[in-house]
Amino acid sequence: MAFDGFVVAALTDEFSRTLTGGRIQKIYQPESDELILTIKNERTNYKLLLSASASLPLAFFTENPKPNPMTAPNFCMLLRKHLNGGKIISVTQPGMERIIEFNIEHLNDMGDLCRKRLIVELMGKHSNIIFCHPDGTIIDSIKHISLNVSSVREVLPGRMYFVPDTQHKADPLTIGSDDFISLIRSRPMPLYKAIYTSLTGFSPLLGLELCSRARLDSDTSANALSEDALQTLQNTFGAFMEDIKSSRFEPNIVYKDDIPVEFSCVRLCCYDGLKTVSYDSISSLLEHYFAAKSTITRIRQKSSDLRRIVNTALERTRKKYQLQMKQMNDTQKREKYRIYGELLNTYGYQLEEGAPSLTCINYYNNEEITIPLDKDLTARENSVRYFEKYNKLKRTYEALCDLTVATKNEMDHLESISTALDIAMYEEDLAQIRDELARYGYIKRSNSKGKKEKIISRPFHYISSDGFHIYVGKNNYQNEEVTFKIADGGDWWFHAKGMPGSHVIVKTGGSELPDRTFEEAGRLAAYYSSGRSAKKVEIDYIQRKHVKKVAGGAPGFVIYHTNYSLIAEPDIQGIKEASPERS
Repeated sequence: MAFDGFVVAALTDEFSRTLTGGRIQKIYQPESDELILTIKNERTNYKLLLSASASLPLAFFTENPKPNPMTAPNFCMLLRKHLNGGKIISVTQPGMERIIEFNIEHLNDMGDLCRKRLIVELMGKHSNIIFCHPDGTIIDSIKHISLNVSSVREVLPGRMYFVPDTQHKADPLTIGSDDFISLIRSRPMPLYKAIYTSLTGFSPLLGLELCSRARLDSDTSANALSEDALQTLQNTFGAFMEDIKSSRFEPNIVYKDDIPVEFSCVRLCCYDGLKTVSYDSISSLLEHYFAAKSTITRIRQKSSDLRRIVNTALERTRKKYQLQMKQMNDTQKREKYRIYGELLNTYGYQLEEGAPSLTCINYYNNEEITIPLDKDLTARENSVRYFEKYNKLKRTYEALCDLTVATKNEMDHLESISTALDIAMYEEDLAQIRDELARYGYIKRSNSKGKKEKIISRPFHYISSDGFHIYVGKNNYQNEEVTFKIADGGDWWFHAKGMPGSHVIVKTGGSELPDRTFEEAGRLAAYYSSGRSAKKVEIDYIQRKHVKKVAGGAPGFVIYHTNYSLIAEPDIQGIKEASPERS
C-alpha cells in the first residue's frame, strides 16, 4: 500500500475539480482524529472524509459516512464556528508533499469576508489536520504536538505553520534532467531506493515502477549505472512526470488470488500478469480498496480460531492416514507368508533337522523359492508360525480397508472446510462453517438455551454473458443446497476435479447452454477451489440428474460417473455478479 505524494496529487486534482466553489454544509468528527465534511457544489452533496489516523491516514469522498457523535469535540466545534457555510476557493498541494490544503472563504462574526486554511497532512504517524489563518498562524489542530513530542516542529495554537524539510529531497516537478541524473548517480544504493529517497512524493512502489518502465534492474546500484541507462531512466522519469503534471491519472487496484495487494494512481507495469481493476476516480478506488482490505482482515481475524481448529485436526488426520497406509503396505507380505506355510506343509517331509531354510518349487508359478526357517522348529512348527503371521496381517488388512476409507473421508471433509474458510467473505458464512464443525464434533456447540438465531448466508450468484443464472456454494452446506435444492435435473453441475471446491450450478431453464457459458462456469469452479493459485484447473461437468449424494457422507459430498471435462483458468474477471436482491 503506497499512499504517496502521487496519490495525494490525484486526490488534490479530484477535490479541486469537484469542490472548488462549493460551500461547507456540515462538519462532524466521528473519531478523535477524523473529520467528515458535507460540501454542496452545483446541486450535489459530497461527503469528504479526512483522517489523520497514525496507522491509516486517508482522504477521499465516501458514500458510507460514520454516525455523528452526540457531543462534538472542541476542534469540531471550532471548525463549525468558522467554516459552516464557508466557500472553498481552492484545493492545492505543496510540491509533491503528502499534504492537501483547502483555502476557504467565510464571513466572521462582524460579517466581514475572511479566509482560512485547512491543511491535511497524510504522513503516517505524523499525520494531522491543522486549521490556520492565511499567514500560517495556527488556530488549532486535531492533534497537538509539543516540543516534548517533536523537536522538529510544534503544532500548537499561536505557532506558525511550516512544512518541515527533514529529508532534503528534490521536487520532481521542478528538477532538471542534469540535476536528476547527478542526484541518482550520487546514491550508492539500489536504484529503486535511490529514486524514492531522492525525490519528494515517490514511494518504494513508484521507485520500482520507474525502474520497470525504464527496463532497468531495480536492485542495480544507482552509482554503477552507465550513461545510457541513466539517460533512459531520465527520459522515462520525464514522461512519467508529464503525465502527472497533465493530470493523466489511472487509478487501479492490483489483485492476487482475489485479494487487493496494491493500488496506485498510475498504471503499474511492475505488476504485469496480475489482475488489475481500474476506477474512474481515486476516491472510489480508496474507498473500495480499504473496504475490501477491512473486510478481508476482519474475516481473517474472526476465522482464525476456526482455521486453527481445522488445521490441527487436518494435520492429525493426515498423520493418521500416512501411518495407516504404511501399515497397509506392510500387509502386502501376507500372501507370501501363506505360500510359505503351504509349501512347508507340502515339502517339509524332506527337510533336514536344523536346516536354516528350505529350497523348493513354488507350484503357483513353477519357480524355485527359498523359505527362511527357524532351525529350532520343525517344518510343521515353521508352517504354523507363517500361517499365524498371514492371519494376523489378513485381519489387519481387513480392518485397515475400512479405517483408511474413513480416515480419507475425514481428511477430504476437513480439506473442504479449509477451502470454505478461504472462500468465506461474511460472518454469516463463518457461522455455517462453525455449525458444521460442531455437528461433526470438532468444536463444542454453544450451551445457550435462548432461541437459536437463524443463519442467513446465500450462495454466490452470477449471470453468464449469455444471461444464464449461475450459483456457487461457499461451503459444504451451500454446496448441498445449490446441487439438490436450487438445481433441477436438467441443469449443469461443475466441480474442480480431484480437489476441494465449490459446487457450481448453471440453470438452463430448458435451453441449451452456449460454449461461452460452459467456459464461464468452469472458470468459477476453478476459482472457488483449492486450485485457485494454479494456472489451469481440470473441471468435471455433468447434468445435475447424474449427480448422487454419498449415502451417510458429509454434506456436499457426491458421486457421479461418465462426466465431461474441460480445462479452465481460475479467473472470474468479467463474469457479472447478480445483485443481492436476486440472490
